[in-house]
Amino acid sequence: MWKIYGQDHILRQLEPSLRQARLGHAYLLIGPPHVGKMTLALQLAQAVNCEYGPGIPCSACTQCLRIAQGIHAAVRVIGVEQREEGEPTRTVIGIDEIKSALRQVNLKAYEGNCSVIIFDHAESMSEAAANALLKTLEEPPPQVPIMLLAEDEESLLPTLRSRCRLFTLLPVPKVTMVEKLISENHTDPATAERLAILSRGCLGWAVTASNEPQILEQLGADLERIQETYHSGLEVRFNYAAELATRFSRDREPVKQLLFLWLRWWRDLLLLKEGAEDYVQNLDCMDQLLNQAAHLTTGQVVDSVKRLQQTLEGLDSNANPRLALEVLMLNLPTETATPGFK
Repeated sequence: MWKIYGQDHILRQLEPSLRQARLGHAYLLIGPPHVGKMTLALQLAQAVNCEYGPGIPCSACTQCLRIAQGIHAAVRVIGVEQREEGEPTRTVIGIDEIKSALRQVNLKAYEGNCSVIIFDHAESMSEAAANALLKTLEEPPPQVPIMLLAEDEESLLPTLRSRCRLFTLLPVPKVTMVEKLISENHTDPATAERLAILSRGCLGWAVTASNEPQILEQLGADLERIQETYHSGLEVRFNYAAELATRFSRDREPVKQLLFLWLRWWRDLLLLKEGAEDYVQNLDCMDQLLNQAAHLTTGQVVDSVKRLQQTLEGLDSNANPRLALEVLMLNLPTETATPGFK
């Protein structure tokens, strides 16, 4: 059975091909973190290797279970996450990894019906790696689905995109997410409502946060740090920038998610400035948001949102992290800004 929610528009297109054992040679799955790209890719791998035949994965046979556990010999996932505790995160998927994976496509699968290769964070491929993969996509091997997972299709080479069937995963509606969290995860209604708002439609994050209370605790601590930094001078801000840069060199994703949290905070400020209080995400911090909004102009808030977006884009483009973060801290407004709610 499918364990992906809110993506019925994709499943309706895939199921006929799966039942006829005619899955395409390459797929590009686009969507924000935790929206379900990896879940869908692994379920497709299950569907083509399921012991009960191609179609909807049973999720219970030996093949499906081994794929879910990440130990299936014919299903390979390649990404940029650190592989061992304390090992720095790789910034790119290199050509050697591509060549190693592609050697597998020319071998007969000795477990399951066919090999499946999944490239997580496909936008992180080096140019040489992308070109090496392109050659394979131009002359695809039979019965070896290749799946590329990325947040933004524009970050991939146009030639790669043109050789893949594109599917965009959509955020799960709030009502659907609340129902799933309550009925399947046994989350209390108040927490389910809060998680649905904070998740931005990404059910994977909401489920994880529901099962691991420390995630919300850390979120609260991060929001307090945002406030502390806003009320502090340049010395504290630059120390914080240095701390984040050091963390970024070890593991990029948590720092990027922290900057997205900053971005959502300033988005909430903008909503308050525009009288759209009903759409604020950080409802638990409404008093702090109102107080901060009263000391900022709309122009300052808009400028801060732009600077945060530019910083994230710069980090994705391998800008010097400490310099990028120091420039951000230098230019964000402070509490001494001219009061005024308009």
